Amino acid sequence: MLPLTRRNYLASLLTLGTTGAAMLHRLAADESPSASVADRSSSIRITKLTPIPFARKVYIKLETNHGVTGWGEIDQLDPNVASGLVRSLFELLDGENPTRIEHLWQKIYRSHRDIRGGSFMVHTLAGIDMALWDIAGKLWGVPVHRLLGGATRDKVRVYPSASATKVGSGPKGFTGTPQEIEALVNGIASARKRVGPNGIVMFDAHCALPPPFLLQFASAVKAHEITYIEEPAVPGNIEVFKRLKQQINIPFAVGEQARTIFDVVQYLQNGIADFMQVDCAHTGGISQTRKIATMAEAYQVPLTPHCVTTDLGMAASLHVSASVPLFFIHEYYPSITPKDLVDKDWEISADGYASLPTRPGIGCVINEKRLEELSKLPIVPEWPVRGRLPDGSVADY
Repeated sequence: MLPLTRRNYLASLLTLGTTGAAMLHRLAADESPSASVADRSSSIRITKLTPIPFARKVYIKLETNHGVTGWGEIDQLDPNVASGLVRSLFELLDGENPTRIEHLWQKIYRSHRDIRGGSFMVHTLAGIDMALWDIAGKLWGVPVHRLLGGATRDKVRVYPSASATKVGSGPKGFTGTPQEIEALVNGIASARKRVGPNGIVMFDAHCALPPPFLLQFASAVKAHEITYIEEPAVPGNIEVFKRLKQQINIPFAVGEQARTIFDVVQYLQNGIADFMQVDCAHTGGISQTRKIATMAEAYQVPLTPHCVTTDLGMAASLHVSASVPLFFIHEYYPSITPKDLVDKDWEISADGYASLPTRPGIGCVINEKRLEELSKLPIVPEWPVRGRLPDGSVADY
């Protein structure tokens, strides 16, 4: 009698015909590392979607029948209105497979012809999209950037830092006095002194400098002192951007208020964008930011994400920045995240770089007890407090 080894056992199964083949198939499936994942990904379903508003943010918790939970962040909306929209949109997600991320994104985005593409729909969709990617990464046991094609860099440069800073301006009149122009130019000079000749200085116009004022400022400052002008004009009329681009020899960063690829394409086609400054929480989440980065790549325009979220939204954006070929620098303010709310696995180095997230999914663990405490505090709306000119009229900002 032959010794009972694995090889002899398998050989004996082959002599049993179809019965043996079926047993071999089950044996192979049992030993396959992907077997349990494949089963869970095919049978997983969304069961609950909970919005938790706090301060000026909304966290959303997306739950499934397999106990895998995803988290996302909604930013720059009235939290109470955004929370109501989340509850309404759950009707489109209930019972769906959360790994069908693109399908669910399209299902929500195209669900209502009269709110398609609006800020409330797209900002809310961004938070849902983050949560879907979080679930997918956790389900397959990898960071989201691995699902996006893998990291294209070892670390992600961020600002503000010792070598990169931004100077901004509030609302101004249509033209500047010599004193006003000089004050902005001096601000650039001070920033340059802080970061040194090899550092980065960005100027944020905040859509708050009317074209004549911006032209005056741009002609008064040395072009090489500024890496780019952010938000040079109010979105809506591409001809304004084209007029400014023709007269200003400083690069433009655009896209902070762009929502989806449909808003971005005009900046690329008309040669306006030198840096693509979209926000993951404004433009439909991880899915749409990745698409925009790919579009921009065709025009040799690097991704330069705007970001005023907590560490949860920042982490989602980091995954995209880690995975795209053309990237410049990422905005990040640690002070926005309430203490003890988010446990993350990435850090900012002394020289201004974020390490890559390594945990499965987005990589953030939410302190739900702390979140509950924050949700009970009064929410103060962020209405414009700086958008007034000396004559009392309302300014852009």
